[in-house]
Amino acid sequence: MEQGPVPHRVVIVGTGLIGTSAALALRRQGTQVWLSDADPAAAALAADLGAGQVLPATGLPGGPADVALIAVPPASVAAVLAAAQRAGLARWYTDVASVKAQPLAQARAAGCDIARYVPGHPLAGRERSGPAAARADLFLGRTWALCPAPETSPDAVAAVTALATACGAEPVVTDAATHDRWVALISHAPHVVAAALAAQLAAPTVPAEALQLAGQGLRDATRIAVGDTALWRQILTGNAGPVAEVLTAVAHDLTEAAHALAADHLAQHVEHRRADIAGDGGALAGRVQQLADQLDGGGLAVGAGDRQPAPRRAVVPGLVEPPGQFDVAPDRNAGGRRGGRNRRGRRESGADDDQRVVGDAVDGGRRIDCRNAGIAELLLGGRVVVVDRGRGAELRQGCQHRAAGDSATRDQNRRPRRQRAERGGVHPPPVAASHSL
Repeated sequence: MEQGPVPHRVVIVGTGLIGTSAALALRRQGTQVWLSDADPAAAALAADLGAGQVLPATGLPGGPADVALIAVPPASVAAVLAAAQRAGLARWYTDVASVKAQPLAQARAAGCDIARYVPGHPLAGRERSGPAAARADLFLGRTWALCPAPETSPDAVAAVTALATACGAEPVVTDAATHDRWVALISHAPHVVAAALAAQLAAPTVPAEALQLAGQGLRDATRIAVGDTALWRQILTGNAGPVAEVLTAVAHDLTEAAHALAADHLAQHVEHRRADIAGDGGALAGRVQQLADQLDGGGLAVGAGDRQPAPRRAVVPGLVEPPGQFDVAPDRNAGGRRGGRNRRGRRESGADDDQRVVGDAVDGGRRIDCRNAGIAELLLGGRVVVVDRGRGAELRQGCQHRAAGDSATRDQNRRPRRQRAERGGVHPPPVAASHSL
């Protein structure tokens, strides 16, 4: 990269943080600096800080300067450049806006002489603004992007390169579109992300004591959110396309991270529930034993014609005793006896004709009779059907049941009223199955 000599005379238009810092750095190199600003007080303050002398209203004495550095917001670059070139303020021109494609296009539209203009951007700054925040070493070792247009003169590039070097920066040449794409990633989008994080901290739901826990990491993450709101609005709207692309990608990554964390949280919750259930295994076994004890005295009808109460049994969840241990009630269509009666047509001692629990046993789809819906549910793995014979209604639970329950209901409806009267009472309400254990 060709570099010219340190410029002898420079005009700074805009005495904010960047313009005044550049003036202070150039003054250290012995360069004569004139200061101009739309706010005369800002130019006067910069001059008081030793950044140079205020540009007279009559114009620059001694003819055009070597370089005019335009340090104004992106939306104002083209207008200020056009006015400076009309006034013949300098031989070469550059700017420091953090957006390059839009000001260059606007400068062309305004009729500026692009051959004498080198769009530039020093990648340096502070959270504070204004001439009082300026520092002579602000650009020391920092990148200073130069984005000449195809028609820009090589002599203009050399002169502006010398100015950036005199300020202590490292000049890098690129094109405007590439510059905007990369600063969207390394500068503009990070500012938006930091501002969004800072806004979360300012939410009314965040108590003051929560912020007392904040450390240096949070300060570092939100530091760049502080800045001139009006200036940043111009920067972001001037580079809207590239910034939107970066923010979309960041938002996608954050969403993926949130989904992964939510799935992990759910998995942990499931594991904790499994551990809780496993830890309660002894308690569940004890409850099952209590329910089994309730069957003592005829809870289950055992044997085809046995009138004696069913023997006391211990019941293990998820296990059904082998075939032959329970009174199996075959379907009517199968030619077997109906549930609740033995081969002699007499009532089984343990059967309850008004209510019966019918379901699928886990060892092959057998039907069993039980006076206790909770025990039946345990025996059948929660797949039970409670049938109210007197009303012809049934309450189902679980995803499986046998049609034999319907057949039992039809058998009861066909039974003569005399047999119902033998019971001598009003039908009790249906027994609903409890939740699975």
